[in-house]
Amino acid sequence: MKSPPLARISPPELNSLMSLLDVEVVALSECLVDAGFWLQLDGHPAPGIHYILKGSGRMSLRGGPSFDFAPHTLIVVPPDCPLTMECAPEDHSAKPIEGQQRSRLVDSVKRFHAGSDAEEPQAVMICGFFKAHYGAATGLFETLAAPIVEQFAPKDRLDDKLRSAFEELLAQEIGAGAMSAALLKQVLVALLRRSMASIDTWVERFALLSDPAIARAFAAMVAHPGAAHSIESLAESAFLSRSAFMARFSQVVGRSPMAVLRDLRMRQAAAQLSAGASVDAVVRNAGYASRSSFVRTFRQAHGTDPSAWRETRSAGG
Repeated sequence: MKSPPLARISPPELNSLMSLLDVEVVALSECLVDAGFWLQLDGHPAPGIHYILKGSGRMSLRGGPSFDFAPHTLIVVPPDCPLTMECAPEDHSAKPIEGQQRSRLVDSVKRFHAGSDAEEPQAVMICGFFKAHYGAATGLFETLAAPIVEQFAPKDRLDDKLRSAFEELLAQEIGAGAMSAALLKQVLVALLRRSMASIDTWVERFALLSDPAIARAFAAMVAHPGAAHSIESLAESAFLSRSAFMARFSQVVGRSPMAVLRDLRMRQAAAQLSAGASVDAVVRNAGYASRSSFVRTFRQAHGTDPSAWRETRSAGG
């Protein structure tokens, strides 16, 4: 009989966290590997998603044991995670190619090719590097300790989303960055959906999702930053004592609850000011009783006064 999934954050809470997650595309690249070659790539400072569009072979991450890849294999890697990708013949006489030696920029997308431009590549992989965060200092994937490898199917249509993200950046039309980020976010959502149904779960590798009680409180903060949150109310939402909540939150998130709440409030405030909201309205929405206290905190977070931010951002500056 199948074992039930491990205890974790509930689907509604995970849905709330994913809907409010900011995703920014840092870079996109395409890797082509011919038969008899292998490609070596350095790690990127941002977390990455690698998706096999075509072909099969072997891959190694961080110099670890190699594993088979096939079409629709999805690999999520932490920051600074080098990889090798090999399409060797039966005698394993693959010729190594350093990725940086055979790369070129195609518009805003970098292409790495191990082999001959005259040959049809045996394997094609799309790579997307991104930032996924709830404010300047609270990321979801930055604390990922180990790579994740998942096998998807054609019906999941992740290849369509990643191809579309490429096409958006290549077209360089207005809103291309936002559209690419939205498409990449759909891939991340599909990945986290997979975790909810898997008995061999990997969602616990994300520090923020590893503790359902803390994730529940964090989700409440993200959904309503301006609410009258306190250590006591957040501990109650997590069904923990005040001391246990403080200790576990700091361990999981890496910062105190009130520091994270300030960051989330300043993120919300910046977005509302950019949309043209008045400073007084933004102060109330952020849960501040004192305008001077809000202005001081906003200046510390963003390096400028709220009024100046509103004038430059709402005017498109």
